[in-house]
Amino acid sequence: MMDESNRIDKVFDKHIEYEFENKDLKATMSTMTKDPYVHHVPTLTGGTGYSEVNSFYKNHFIGKMPKDLKITPISRIVGQDQVVDEVIISFTHDREIYYMLPGVAPTGKYVEIPHVVIMKFAKGKIAHEHIYWDQASVLVQLGLLDKQTLPITGIQQSKRIKELASRD
Repeated sequence: MMDESNRIDKVFDKHIEYEFENKDLKATMSTMTKDPYVHHVPTLTGGTGYSEVNSFYKNHFIGKMPKDLKITPISRIVGQDQVVDEVIISFTHDREIYYMLPGVAPTGKYVEIPHVVIMKFAKGKIAHEHIYWDQASVLVQLGLLDKQTLPITGIQQSKRIKELASRD
């Protein structure tokens, strides 16, 4: 039986705590293997290898999030060597958010967007992260893409997920 402190879902939670609450780069990196990668699928941001991931977290992620960032859990699946979280990220676009909107100046608009985070583990540490979200919905919510001419939804995505999750 696995020691409670070594459960991969607990390592995942510590990683998130170190990133967003403690804003502690060293502690965040301590949850990862010696050769991790982080891949934000819609924007191709992140890094490959310890040095690139460390640099990405230091220069573009940890402590660089909007002041009112909120992560709302929806569901979690824990496998033998992988954790999948479905969450809703909400924030006011009060600064450049490099991982999601590289080069886009703050709009001051509020965004809610479902995210899927897949963390793969090796020997109890994070080997990689794949993070998915609907970039078109983010752009619609910021007024950078006109949903009238395209089959895209905005904040309705997260509202519907919350509504459906409350039925479970």
